[in-house]
Amino acid sequence: MTTTDIAGEAVETGKAACGWDFIVLMSRQGKIRLSEFFSSYSESDKRRIVRDIQADILPRAPKMCNIIEKGTYKFVYRRYASLYFVVGVPQGLNELIVLEQIHLFVEALDGYFNSVCELDLVFSLHKSLLILFEMFIGGMLCESNKREVLKAIVEAEELVEEMTKPGEDTASQLDDGLSFQEQFQLGRTPGRRQGNSGPGRR
Repeated sequence: MTTTDIAGEAVETGKAACGWDFIVLMSRQGKIRLSEFFSSYSESDKRRIVRDIQADILPRAPKMCNIIEKGTYKFVYRRYASLYFVVGVPQGLNELIVLEQIHLFVEALDGYFNSVCELDLVFSLHKSLLILFEMFIGGMLCESNKREVLKAIVEAEELVEEMTKPGEDTASQLDDGLSFQEQFQLGRTPGRRQGNSGPGRR
């Protein structure tokens, strides 16, 4: 079964409406602090989604509805302090469930960072993504117990500590799998490890 999106293009709607399409964490100033797309989107579609969030959500008053329909999907968002947690979901998904899932993700971040703030996401993006991927796989909630989530993150960190040689950058080991853009946001040079010059490096 197919339908048309807001651009008039045919899109496939046969998949079950049971998970997130994407999540974007954006500051009040329109700065993206975390973004992850679980469904397949082109780069132009991703940029359009970010523009839509900036135009449709940031100017909204606090007491306005937290749900905005956008063609074949809808924005469901919650604001925490200076951050907007915006999730894109299919039309058939229950919005109240999504709001609770967002809050569950925030509680897990709070448990790890001890009251998470925007700077935690800026300087520890990889940790935030680890928590997100531990809870959601392909946009579907797979672990709702935040204690189990945090336990898995701590175990992963301990494993990295055990495998890291003295003098190596432990934090950079956790960056494996991040895109170049995400590693640059962390202030690191992709592909390089401190304490390991490697062949051909000075």
